[in-house]
Amino acid sequence: MKKIFFLLFLCMLSAVCRASGDGRGNLLKMSSYVRRAATEYSQEARRMPGRDHRGAESICAFVRIAGDGAAELSHYGCRVLERFGDIYIADIPTDRLAALSESQSVSRIEASEPCTVLNDTSRMVIGVNMVHEGAGTLPQAFTGKGVVVGVEDIGFDVTHPTFYSRDLSEYRVKRLWDQLSDDTLNSTLYVGRDYQTQEEILAVAHTRDGLRQTHGTHTAGTAVGSGYEGRYGGVAFESDICLIGNAVSNNIALVDSVNRKKYTSATDALGFKYAFDYADSVGKPCVVSFSEGSQMDLWGDDVLFFEVLQQMTGPGHIIVASAGNEGRNKNYIDKPVGVESAGAFIRVGKPYAHFMIRSDKPVDIRMKAYYRRNDPDTLTFETEGLVLLPDSELVDTVYTRGGSQYVIDMAAYPCAYDSTKMVYEAYILGSAKDFGATIPTSFEIVGTDAHAEFFCLGGALYNGVFSDPTLTDAIARYSVLVPGGAPSVVCVGATSYRTQIVNYEGDTLRNDEGTGGVRASYSSVGPTFYEGIKPDVMAPGTNVISSYSSYYLENNPIASDIRWSVEHFDFNGRTYAWTSDMGTSMSTPLVSGIIALWLQAKPDLTAEEVKEVFSRTCRRYEKDWDYPNIYYGYGEIDAYAGLIDILGLGSSIPQLSASQPRGVTFSLHGDCLRLHFAQPTQRPTTVEIYSLAGVRVASLTLGAGVTEEECRMDGLARGVYAVQLRSSEPTVQGSTLVRL
Repeated sequence: MKKIFFLLFLCMLSAVCRASGDGRGNLLKMSSYVRRAATEYSQEARRMPGRDHRGAESICAFVRIAGDGAAELSHYGCRVLERFGDIYIADIPTDRLAALSESQSVSRIEASEPCTVLNDTSRMVIGVNMVHEGAGTLPQAFTGKGVVVGVEDIGFDVTHPTFYSRDLSEYRVKRLWDQLSDDTLNSTLYVGRDYQTQEEILAVAHTRDGLRQTHGTHTAGTAVGSGYEGRYGGVAFESDICLIGNAVSNNIALVDSVNRKKYTSATDALGFKYAFDYADSVGKPCVVSFSEGSQMDLWGDDVLFFEVLQQMTGPGHIIVASAGNEGRNKNYIDKPVGVESAGAFIRVGKPYAHFMIRSDKPVDIRMKAYYRRNDPDTLTFETEGLVLLPDSELVDTVYTRGGSQYVIDMAAYPCAYDSTKMVYEAYILGSAKDFGATIPTSFEIVGTDAHAEFFCLGGALYNGVFSDPTLTDAIARYSVLVPGGAPSVVCVGATSYRTQIVNYEGDTLRNDEGTGGVRASYSSVGPTFYEGIKPDVMAPGTNVISSYSSYYLENNPIASDIRWSVEHFDFNGRTYAWTSDMGTSMSTPLVSGIIALWLQAKPDLTAEEVKEVFSRTCRRYEKDWDYPNIYYGYGEIDAYAGLIDILGLGSSIPQLSASQPRGVTFSLHGDCLRLHFAQPTQRPTTVEIYSLAGVRVASLTLGAGVTEEECRMDGLARGVYAVQLRSSEPTVQGSTLVRL
C-alpha cells in the first residue's frame, strides 16, 4: 500500500484563507472553472516569463462585489456586461483574475464551462400530435399569440418553413443572436452579433454552427413550429420567436482558443436576458427554452448563477430547462456515520477520473487498481491536511507496482451550500486512455465518524465486479443538471409512449423506453445538492418528431441521425426533414410551448405559479407515489387541465371537465362550431356551451350514430367559450375551449 501524506507543518498559519503568492490569487473565492483559468495563466506565465500576456485572453464570469462594483471592476481592467444587485456579469482578463480575487470588495468569482446539448444518440419517433395525447389536443383559443418564446440552443436553420405562420404569410423569427458569429463589425454585444429584421435573419440562413449542428432547429420546431402543409406542428405556433445560438461542448471548436473562456454559464445568462429584453421592448411576456445543461457540483459553483436567474425571472419571465439524460448512470455514494467505508468501481471513457467528496469530518480516499484480482495496488489520500496546504491544493505524481503513473490534483474548499462541511475535488490522470477500463479501478470513502458523499463527474460508477464484490454502494442520484436544478427554473424530465418508427426509407427502427407515459430511464433524477426536489415536471421526450436543418442534411448526408428522418420535403429550392429524436432536450420545448399558451391566458404568470399549477393538474403515472418526487416531480404536464386551472374555469364553471375528449375534434366555420367524431356515437351525447363567466349560452343533444354535428353560436359576442360534452362514452366525455 502507498499512502500519500499531506505535510501539516507547511500550513499551520491558516493558509486556507490566504493566497500562495504564486500569482493565482485567492483561489477560495473562485469557482472550479475560474480557478482552472487562473492556474493555467499562472503556469503559462511561469513557463514564458518574458511574454506579454495582457489582453490575450478573458473569461466571462459572475462577480459579487460590495460597494461600487463597476468602479472596482474597471480598476482591474474588467468590462461590466450586466448587473443584478451586487452581482455583476463581467469580462475579466485572465491576467487580472488573481489581482481581482485579492480585492477586499470581491467575495466570489464564478463561472461554469459550456453546457452540453441533451438529445440522446438513439432516435425514435412520435408525432407531435401524439405527444400532446397526454395533455389533450391544444385548445384553439390559445396558440401562443402575443407571447415571445426564446430558444437558446445550437444549430439553427432559420429558413425552415416551420418558423413561418401556417399560411406562410408571416415570418415569426423576430430576433437572432448568434453568439458564435465572426461577423462582429459594429456589434454592441459581448460575443457574436444579432440580426433584427426578417431580411437580415433570412440572409444569414443558419447560425455559424449550422452546417454541423441541428439540435436547435429540432427543439425550436417542437416549441413554436407551425408545421408545414399540416405536418408536425409545434405547440405555440403563433408565438413570436427569439433565437440565441450559444456555445456548448459540441460546437466550441469553432471558437478560437484564445476566446473560448468567453463562453460560460455567465454568457448563457446574457442570452436569457437578451430574450427577456426583446420581449419587454414589445410589451409581451416571454418563456425561454434551454435544452442544455452541465453537471451540478457539491460545493456550489453555481450560487451566483442561481441568484442571477432568480432576479432575472418573475411575472411574465420564465425559464424552462432540461433535467438531463444522466438517469441511468450510477454516480453517487453516500457513506453514513458509523460505517467504516463505502465504495464502487469507476469507468470514465477518458484518461482521467474527476470526482468530489463532501464530508462533515476528514476522511481518507482509497483507490485500488486491480492489476491482479486478489492483490490490488492501493493508494490512500488523506484529506485532513489538505485544507492546510497553500491554496488547499496538492499536485503530485505517484507510481504503482504495476508500473502505471497517476498524476494527482486535489483541492479542498468550504461547501457553499453548507459551511459546516468541506468539499474535496480530485483529478486523477492515469496512463490508460479509458480510466478504469483495462485495469478495474475502485474508489472508497474511509472514515467511521464521518458522513461523506462521493459524486462522480463524468463517466459512471458500477457495483460489485469479481475483483471486489463487496463494493456495491453506487446509486443513481443528484443527476439533474444546471440550470434546470436552479430553484427559479422550471426543470423538465422525459416520459415515453412509442417504441418504434418507420423512417422515410420504409425501415422500422425500434428503441423501447416504455409506453403509457412511464419515465424514460435516461431522464435525470434529483434531488439537488441544496436539497431541492427536481425535476419539476415531465413531458414526452422519447419519440418526438420535429424540424431538421436543411443545411445539416446537405452537409451530413450519411450522418446516423438522418436515418431517423420520417420525411424529406422541398421548400424554396431546399430539402428539409422531419426527424425523430429523444432526450430531455425534446421534452423541454414541449413544456416551454405549453407555458407560452398559459402566458397568453395570464401574461404575468410566474415560475412559482406554474409549479403550483403542476401540483394541481399533472398526470401521475405512479398513482401510489408521493408527489413531488425526485423521479417525476409533480408528474406529466397536462396542457389543457393547466389552462383550465389558470383561467379559473374549474370554479366558475363547476360542470366543466378538466380534460378534453379524445375521440372528438372541433373546428369553427364562421359562427358555427363543428364537431367531428372519430367513431359514430354509441350513446346519446349532450353538448353545452358556456361563457367564461359560467353562463350556459347554448346546448343540444345528439343521438347515437352521429359522426359530425354543427352547433350554431349566432348572436354570441366575440371571445372565448367553453364547450362541454357529456356522454357515458369515455372518449367523448370532456371539454374544450374555442374562440369566436
